[in-house]
Formats: sequence, C-alpha cells, structure tokens
Amino acid sequence: MCRAAGRALRRPFTATGRGIRRATHAHGAGESGLGKLIELHAVNSAGDMLITVALASTVFFSVPTDQARGRVALYLAVTMAPFALLAPVIGPLLDRVPHGRRAAMAGAMLARALLALTMSGAVAGGGLELYPAALGVLVSSKAYGVVRSAVVPRLLPPRISLVKANSRVTLAGLLATGAAAPLGGALHLIGPSWPLYGAFTVFVAGTFLSFSLPHKVDSAKGEGRARLASGEDGAGLGKAGERPGKAPAGGRRPGLRTVGPSVLHGLHANCALRSLSGLLTFFLAFLLREHPLGGLGPQVSLGLVAVAAGTGNALGTAVGAWLRSRAPELIIAVVLGLALAVTVTAAVFYAVLAIVVVTAAAATAGLCQALGKLSLDAVIQRDVPESVRTSAFARSETALQLSWVVGGAVGIGLPLNGTVGLAVAAALVAAGVALAVRGLLGAARHGAPHPRVA
Repeated sequence: MCRAAGRALRRPFTATGRGIRRATHAHGAGESGLGKLIELHAVNSAGDMLITVALASTVFFSVPTDQARGRVALYLAVTMAPFALLAPVIGPLLDRVPHGRRAAMAGAMLARALLALTMSGAVAGGGLELYPAALGVLVSSKAYGVVRSAVVPRLLPPRISLVKANSRVTLAGLLATGAAAPLGGALHLIGPSWPLYGAFTVFVAGTFLSFSLPHKVDSAKGEGRARLASGEDGAGLGKAGERPGKAPAGGRRPGLRTVGPSVLHGLHANCALRSLSGLLTFFLAFLLREHPLGGLGPQVSLGLVAVAAGTGNALGTAVGAWLRSRAPELIIAVVLGLALAVTVTAAVFYAVLAIVVVTAAAATAGLCQALGKLSLDAVIQRDVPESVRTSAFARSETALQLSWVVGGAVGIGLPLNGTVGLAVAAALVAAGVALAVRGLLGAARHGAPHPRVA
C-alpha cells in the first residue's frame, strides 16, 4: 500500500517531467543536443527570476516614476555597466577559449550561485555588498547569454532553422520565468533571503547541467573557420589548426562589418526596435502617471501597457518557434515595417483612441523586438566566423543595450504629450527602415553570403 501511495504521489511529477522532455527533445532536438540546451536555458531563466524577485523589494531596483527624471537617467546609466565589460573584455576572452564553452556556461552559473549567497546576507538590510554582487550577477548573466547564443549552431537539428531554434530556447526561458515568479513570491513570504537561497540551488543545478551538453559544444570538428581574404568581401576557410581569432596574413580579423550586409543591416534594424522599446518604456511610464488611459487610474494604465508589451514579446517568441522561414533578413524587414506602421497610426489617432493605440504600440514593440532579436541572432550564428562569434554577440548585445538606453533617455526628455511622443517613436523606427530595409531585402533575395558549415 505504501508503494502504491508513493507511485501515486510521484505520478504527476514524472508525467510532467516526461511531457517537458518530449517538448524539449522534439524534431530532432534530443538527438542533436539542442534539447539539453533548452533545458539549461530554462534553469538559467528561473534562477535569474528568483534573484529579480529578491531584489525587487530593495532600493536596487526601486526607481519610481514620480521621482526626478535625473534618478531615472542614473538608472539607465547603471544598466550599461555590465556591457562596459561584456564587449571589450568578456567577448574576446571567450573567443580565445572555443574549447571551453561548457565550462564558461558552468562558470557563469556557479558565479551567480555564490553571488546569490553573498546577497542573501545583505538583501534585508540593503548592505553595501549588495550592489557589487548584483552587478556581478548581471555580468555573469550576460556572459552566459552570449556563449549560449554562440553554441546554438553546433546543436542545430537538420529539420530546424536557426530562427526556430533560437525561439524554442527563448520560449523555454519565458515559461521558466513565469513558473519561477510565483515560487519566488512564496519564498519571499518566508523571508527576504529565501528567494536567493532558491536561486543558489537552481544555479548549482545549472552548473552540473552545463556539463551534460554534448562534447561537440566544445569541439570545432566539422566547422569551417571562415576568414576574409584581404580586400575581399567573400569568406575563405582558415588553415587547419590555425589559432582561433588569428587573422590571415595581410588580412583583417573578421568582425560585424566584414561578414556581409545581413549582420550590419540586421543590427541597424534591431537597434531601431530596441530604441523604440526604451522610449516607450520610460515615456509611457511618465505620461500615463499624469494622463491615464480612458479614465483608468495610473497603476491600471501602466499595468495594461506592461501586460500588452509582455504578451507581444511572448507572442513574438512563439511565432518564431512556429515559423519555418529560413530567411531571417526577411523577418527583420517585415517586423520593422510593422513597427513603423503601428507607431505612425498610434501618433495619428492618439487623441481619439488613446487606450487602443497605446496598447497596440506596446504589444507591437514587444512582438517586433522579440522576432527581430531572434532573427538577428540567427544571422550572426550563420554568417559570423566561429572564431569571433562570441565577440560578435557581445558587441551586438552592447549596441542593442546602448540603443535601449538612448531611446529611454529620449523618452525621459520628451514633453508629456502622447501625440508628440509617439511621433518621435515613429521617427526612430523610420530611421531604422531607411538604414536597413533595402539592404535586408536585397540580402534575402541573394541568399546568405556565408552559409553555415556546421
């Protein structure tokens, strides 16, 4: 009887585990190893969410919109701190250890586990050690992110495109975040340090899970190392055994500007979308406090916009997982055009349909940003040589975060007039259209200049 009771109690958990494993290992992801990366990213996202819950009640993330705009501007500057290390230091460093990708991800997990323990003693009283520890968590999280993006091509099943693979990884992270948020809230009811204890446990599990990834994550076997010949736009293959990151004789080390137009135009488009997100985040936070939507209160108006943006982001990730397209340039061009159409419409009709156009603009910004970023990752994974791919991700993440900060700074400085703010938002997207769409469509017509070897 005891055994039967035990089996009955275990059945819901084992059934759930088998269902998750079937979902993560579908369409060849189990055989290629992508399924294990999906599960690892879910663990990573859950741990980050637990730390966010723990810090939400402290002054670290407390930036009310009714305070001086200078305080909010200072917050924007602080968000750039991890990227000051990411692009010039961490990215090139990780490029030099292409055979240690699993160890790099495990190290990022273990660092956050130890930092979570460090913060657990300071989170209740807001001790000074909280701030450098929280900054370390941000840096470690971004370092994991760039390595994770760089290894996706090594684990890509034959039947799944890069956009779809990136979407499945990101969607798993979103689902894990949603599951970890109420768990973190429940742990916080026990005590302010308990979400951090939970994060420590999750990240320790992630440390071991990192080493369960296939050995090919750390191997360059079968993956040609593209090199750009001096003075040419095409790619050649480096000599066997050539040290990663070493430029060919007389040539240049490949970078974002030297691997064809798709990467550069895709980055321009995504910078426009990210600046739109930053502008709407801070402009609407100030605007809706003074001018709520449709007679709603300020908190309800802000909550409505936040839900719309989050729903759009989740929908964009889900659409990316469903798409079968292997032309990420076309996806970026389409979402950029959609963002322009919606923001222009919102600016024109704000005076008469404020609640509709504002929520539509927030949802569209979330959807377009998610799909655009997934497609940009796919282009970088496809076109950038493996020897500098991690640096490319680090630099692209830095450029995107800087664009978000610039957009946010513009939003802070705008007058609290909905029509004016949305018109400026449309102008930012229009600049991205002017810079990128023609090149993206041309690249989509002519195909990828550097087919992925792996």
